[in-house]
Amino acid sequence: MRKKIVSKNISRMRRHVRVRAVVSGTAEKPRLNVFRGLKHTYAQLIDDNAGKTLAGVHSKTVDKKGDSEGRKGKTAIAFLVGKALAEKAKEKKIIKVVFDRAGYRYHGRVQAVADGARAGGLKF
Repeated sequence: MRKKIVSKNISRMRRHVRVRAVVSGTAEKPRLNVFRGLKHTYAQLIDDNAGKTLAGVHSKTVDKKGDSEGRKGKTAIAFLVGKALAEKAKEKKIIKVVFDRAGYRYHGRVQAVADGARAGGLKF
C-alpha cells in the first residue's frame, strides 16, 4: 500500500477548513484571522456575514520599535502586529473578537499575535 505524500500546507488548509466550519465572525464580534508566511505575519478582522474585511495589519507596515515585552525576532514583530490590529479595532469600536488560527498550531508567532491583541485591549 502506497502512502500519500501530503505537503504541510495542504494539511494546514485541511485543518483550516475544519476550524472555519466552527468559527465565524459577525459585525459585532468579527473573526481575527492570522496568516503566517515565511517572512511576514498578517492579521485581519473579518465580518463573515457581510463578507468584508473590517481592518487589517501586516508586519511590513507595523512600527518595529514598539515594546514587544521581551520577545525577539519574528515573534516580537507578530506581537506588535496584534497590538496594531487592536488599535485599529478600537478606532472602529470593536472590543470582542473570535480568534481564527487558520490551521496553524497555537504557539510561536500565532500565539504572539493573540497576546498582542489581548495587550491592545481585545477580548477573545
